[in-house]
Amino acid sequence: QVQLVELGGGLVQAAGSLTLSCAASGLSLNWSVMAWFRQAPGKEREFVASIAPSGTLATYHPSVEGRFTISRDNAKNMVYLQMNTLKPDDTAVYYCASKQTASPDATYSWAGSYEYWGLGTQVTVSP
Repeated sequence: QVQLVELGGGLVQAAGSLTLSCAASGLSLNWSVMAWFRQAPGKEREFVASIAPSGTLATYHPSVEGRFTISRDNAKNMVYLQMNTLKPDDTAVYYCASKQTASPDATYSWAGSYEYWGLGTQVTVSP
């Protein structure tokens, strides 16, 4: 069975950094677009970042571009989200997601594109 498990959430002060990890099992990351989404209380789940199966292309939501970096290690079935210069508005539950694809350079920003989801990890950024 496919499982995605997020790790690394926690409490950090504004301007600080956190790194999230997503451990995937039951699927090949070589043929999977991977992404991070987040959902804050009272808000819709929103796209954060997506990385293509090849690892050479990535897309970001404008609110995090330049601060967050998504990366992957297909051999280890791991995906990461390095978050720098965190803001209180970054506070949310962060979810790892995956979508199988035959395109090595595909990325997706729509949550409905993704087939598998982790349970999420809480990131709280204090003022």
